[in-house]
Amino acid sequence: MKHININRKDKRSLRHKRITNRLKQFENDKPRLVISKSNNHLIAQIIDDQVGKTLVSSSSKQLKKHATVAVAKEIGMDIAKKAIAKKISTVVFDRGGSPYHGQIKALAESARENGLKF
Repeated sequence: MKHININRKDKRSLRHKRITNRLKQFENDKPRLVISKSNNHLIAQIIDDQVGKTLVSSSSKQLKKHATVAVAKEIGMDIAKKAIAKKISTVVFDRGGSPYHGQIKALAESARENGLKF
């Protein structure tokens, strides 16, 4: 299927669907660490797809700061601590169609450093 003349939002949406479907297909027993990013904020959630519930969440809104790389590191540390407190040690990383660099990379590395495995 060729996607000619598709804007940036639609391309990101297609990437997100493709990534999420692959993760659900192969890693269906593990919860997903989902990253959502807007212009001002960054949100991380650990979702159990079998139950359809959010187990743990953290965001720049909770920290009352705008999303930067430093704030992304704080969010990664926060979500890893909350997950380990709820006895969640392994997750599947769903970057939500965003490229793996900058804030997304900082959040993922911080979560890994604080004990979350993916």
